[in-house]
Amino acid sequence: MPARHLGLIANDGKPGARELVEALVHDFGAHPVQLHFDHRAGGLIGAKERLNERELAEICELLIVLGGDGTILDVLHGLGEKLPPLFGINLGTLGFLTTVGAHERARAVQAVVAGDYVLSERTLLKVEILRGGAVVQTGIVLNDAVASRGQISQLVRLTVRIGDTVLTEYYADGLIVATPTGSTAYSLSAGGPILEPDSGVFLVNPICPHVLTNRAVIVNHDTPITITPADSNPDIFLTLDGRTSHRLEHGDTIRITRAPKRLPLAMLPGVSFFDVLRQKMKWSGAVV
Repeated sequence: MPARHLGLIANDGKPGARELVEALVHDFGAHPVQLHFDHRAGGLIGAKERLNERELAEICELLIVLGGDGTILDVLHGLGEKLPPLFGINLGTLGFLTTVGAHERARAVQAVVAGDYVLSERTLLKVEILRGGAVVQTGIVLNDAVASRGQISQLVRLTVRIGDTVLTEYYADGLIVATPTGSTAYSLSAGGPILEPDSGVFLVNPICPHVLTNRAVIVNHDTPITITPADSNPDIFLTLDGRTSHRLEHGDTIRITRAPKRLPLAMLPGVSFFDVLRQKMKWSGAVV
């Protein structure tokens, strides 16, 4: 049987990262598996081969990511066109994207070797900046795209269209457009609802709106969302997954659509989104 090729990516700034990488190398060594390392994981153990995310995606059928939800986002933004499944092992508290803790290492190894995991296909946003009708910037995000004010603490005016229909003009600190995955990130802090990962919708959520009746709106993920800043606005920045930021010029428009590809997240069988949600949010039922 030919060896399976697996990628190992680590957040080397997390406590216990070196020990977990060493343990996984030992555990996988008992199976017909060929491990390939990214620069950080390889650096922790002195491996000669150290690849970037795109190189790992080309040769590996699965990428094992050690860190937290932020590490998953970093990996996504380092990948190219090819999106292999990501299997997250958390080095801290339980995450929404990394649902296996380091203490479950042995179970994770057995699941990966046996192929005993399920794939949660996560919808991605395609975010474009249009200038003079032409696309000048494009990004793919897992959580959210945020249009917000710059260094000056002023409210911004943003007209939002859902398809061809004007929704409203928001006068707010900014606006979040989130995927269901991103509904448990920044949007949740801004008072938005929690969405099931496969709910097939996007979330439009104003940040501290001036008009108190403005609330989050849920729209079908097949409907384009267009954001047009008013000319009177101060500097406005578009931030993607909290990783990259683009300063908008006057006259720019933001167009958000469902990306053609989805990100497969590998999960252990029997662990549902609601199990993770209940544990992460520390919901213990009614208090009597």
